[in-house]
Amino acid sequence: AHASPPALLLALSVLLVLFLLLPTFVLLERGLTPAFAATLTSPAVLDALRVSLSTTLVTLLVTVLLGTPVAFLLARYDFPGRVVLDALLDLPVVLPPVVAGVGLLLTFGRSGLLGPPLELAGVSVAFSPAAVVLAQLFVSAPFFVRAAKAGFSAVDRDVEAAALTDGASRFTMFRLVTWPLAFPFLLEGLVLAWARALGEFGATILFAGSLAGSTRTVTLAIYSALESDLGPALVLSAVMVTVAFALLFVVRVLARVRP
Repeated sequence: AHASPPALLLALSVLLVLFLLLPTFVLLERGLTPAFAATLTSPAVLDALRVSLSTTLVTLLVTVLLGTPVAFLLARYDFPGRVVLDALLDLPVVLPPVVAGVGLLLTFGRSGLLGPPLELAGVSVAFSPAAVVLAQLFVSAPFFVRAAKAGFSAVDRDVEAAALTDGASRFTMFRLVTWPLAFPFLLEGLVLAWARALGEFGATILFAGSLAGSTRTVTLAIYSALESDLGPALVLSAVMVTVAFALLFVVRVLARVRP
């Protein structure tokens, strides 16, 4: 039989759980009011939801296109500088978002490293929807790469070798064997990356600004509404809490179905 936990341990655990959950329940209680539907369909809230949805979907697409080859490279090949590259790709996870925003601005801003050449080509990145995508990509892509790397590492090499022996090309083997077997990891990485992109604030406000209908995402809309009208801020906060719980639930389910 398992021993009963000490009373002090239980008390400290309950205290921490209450501290973590109480603000969440207060947000839901204040946000899920009879005026929730009307506020949710207001132009300002719909604009913020539209901007967040469109930019995060583009971010996920770019993440898959660029992150999958990098993850496969790190999982399957040993080359000089691999450890350094692996560490550098994880750097945005621990880097403060505000610092990331400054770095992006100094790189892609009008007076930044790549700003003048981009301006000559007629491309203005900073304070545009593209800047939102770049900010989200910078902070969220490492989550996908990390999960995808674990997925590709977990695939049984003997199964891949059998596919090659049966006459499959390497691309066919990757498409029909490696990708499906690693898919639970990849999907979990996408969910985590999307959650991080959806909640991005610091890098976005510095690099993309908070332009209504253009670069003002849900998190920026919450911050903006706090200065004028608390209603939209509470409704959007309740939406974010609900989405966050749903994403965590999906991640837990995916973790259970990993090969």
